[in-house]
Amino acid sequence: MALAILQARMSSTRLPGKVLAPVAGAPMILRQMERLRRARSLERIVVATSTEVGDDELAQVLTAAGVPVHRGDLADVLGRFIGALDAFGPADTVVRLTADCPLADPGVIDATIARFHATGADYASNVVEPRTFPKGLDVEVMRSQALRTAAAETADPYDREHVTPFLYRHTDRFKLAGHAQDAQEGEVRWTVDRPDDLDFVRAVYDALYPADPDFTSEAVRAFVRGRPDLLNLGGDPRA
Repeated sequence: MALAILQARMSSTRLPGKVLAPVAGAPMILRQMERLRRARSLERIVVATSTEVGDDELAQVLTAAGVPVHRGDLADVLGRFIGALDAFGPADTVVRLTADCPLADPGVIDATIARFHATGADYASNVVEPRTFPKGLDVEVMRSQALRTAAAETADPYDREHVTPFLYRHTDRFKLAGHAQDAQEGEVRWTVDRPDDLDFVRAVYDALYPADPDFTSEAVRAFVRGRPDLLNLGGDPRA
């Protein structure tokens, strides 16, 4: 079973509340959930948020939409992942996703999970350097036991906040694998961390979602190439 854990919080430093920002008439995180649910390899998707009062609204929106939620410590995201695994497992495979990726690609998720299984890795991702996928299509896959080992052995705040560094820093203990594509799009920015990122995603959704709610990454690329005003919005390449 592949359990996807989507980490989310309202207290983003640069764009507070972004996960509930409206995108094509719905909260951004619910638009992302629509895309994640098309990934064939994900058997369950859980959102891991914090127990802070500021995340109450997020938890309420998700619960009302039928999305499973686990809540834990704000700073200890690794601990939150273990709590979600305990609450919604058992699962042999855990997929880490983040709620700043509303253009998530289900095909890329499936391909990264396939790579993980094909290599017998303990940890696989499509963000290993040199990365080839746009920022915002990030996928990390790991054995649940490897994640539990990390949680049990590291007290480093950086490891606890970012979940997976303990795994890819210990190549002597964990087998790693990467998933790449032929195109070199590692500098392309589709993630949402700044106001201009949100403007970009809204423009994409407004153009593509009404005619095809399941629009593909290739449709995003084609749309952006036809919009010179979006090609380098915010100073970053968008296609």
